[in-house]
Amino acid sequence: MFDITDIRVRLVSNEGNLKAFASFTIDGVFVVHDVRIIEGANGCFVSMPSKRTPNGEFRDIVHPIDTKTREQITTALVAAYEKEKANPQQQQ
Repeated sequence: MFDITDIRVRLVSNEGNLKAFASFTIDGVFVVHDVRIIEGANGCFVSMPSKRTPNGEFRDIVHPIDTKTREQITTALVAAYEKEKANPQQQQ
C-alpha cells in the first residue's frame, strides 16, 4: 500500500455540484493534480483528471486500479475537503 503524504484543496464557489479541486502526493514522490471533488446524491466523491477524446467522451488520465486504493484516495481527499470547507485557509 502507499501513503498520501500531502493533500492540497482549492474550494470552488458557484460551480453547481463541483465543490473543489485537489492535488495529492503519494509517498512524497508522485503528485496527481486536478482531481475534482463533487457533491453527489450520496455525498462527496472524487473524479480523477480526464481528457476529452476525439469522439467527445471523457477518459481518465490516471486512476486507481482497485477498489481499496480508490477508497483510500476518496476518504483522504473528502476528509481534506471537509476540513478546508470548515476552516478555509487564507490565500497567499
